[in-house]
Amino acid sequence: MSTEEFQAGRRTGPASGALLLCRGVPGSVAPAARLLRERMLLAPAGRDWSVLVPEGGPWLHGDEPVDRVLGGWATALAVGAPWPVLALWWDADRAGYTLAAGFRSPVGYVWLANGTPAGEDEAMRTFAARLGLDPVLDMQSLDQLTKPDPEADARARVRRLLAVLTRAGVALPAGLAPGEPAGRLREAARAHPHARQIEGEGWRDTVRGELETVADTLLTPWLPWVGTPESRALALAQMAAGLPLAAWGVRRRSGGWIAAGALLLAHGALGLAYDVTHPRD
Repeated sequence: MSTEEFQAGRRTGPASGALLLCRGVPGSVAPAARLLRERMLLAPAGRDWSVLVPEGGPWLHGDEPVDRVLGGWATALAVGAPWPVLALWWDADRAGYTLAAGFRSPVGYVWLANGTPAGEDEAMRTFAARLGLDPVLDMQSLDQLTKPDPEADARARVRRLLAVLTRAGVALPAGLAPGEPAGRLREAARAHPHARQIEGEGWRDTVRGELETVADTLLTPWLPWVGTPESRALALAQMAAGLPLAAWGVRRRSGGWIAAGALLLAHGALGLAYDVTHPRD
């Protein structure tokens, strides 16, 4: 076994866990989440925020590190959506986050198990800017997370990150906290009165759901199924980006990045198919 494979194995298993925070209401998040074709629980998580709790994941069986999978899922969810996605993850050795927003490169930060910062300060500044956080008050709190603190381990660092996000409207349901076992996260999500289960559905049902939830968004002219010149250009760009991304995921054996590439291809194909089957007058 190679050193890389050994380290990946250590970063998987029951000690690993994950949450996906989307800056959108559950009704707009559900259609995009179904395209991942993963069993998840979806619940409100504050003002204009939703949380997705995976019911399983390759990291639980030692197949792939949790940070790699969550990075791919976050990217896939954020592509073509008018809201950013924040993946929070932890394992036996580390904890951290990945923020994805549209076609921009994801940003992330990592803390070692004992809380030692292992990321770039610039990532925190980009994180704050993309979420529209206060450049003074919130940035001061985020700066503290990039400095040594012997009293805070990695999971405590992620909890402090969430505390900063409460000022942006995040309010996770009771029991959903970094470091909790996967089973406890699922139980807490199921106990929420407005939680719903997300599963991969048929293509027709998924498309119908997307059309219903984005009908009123300001980005509608750019969405791949409305048949406008902007949507056609976006559909071609999505397919051009999706193919190499999926191929890269196959080479890396990364299910998360394969899903991101597949979702890009699906969005692009939907836009082009709509243009063919619904020609403009």
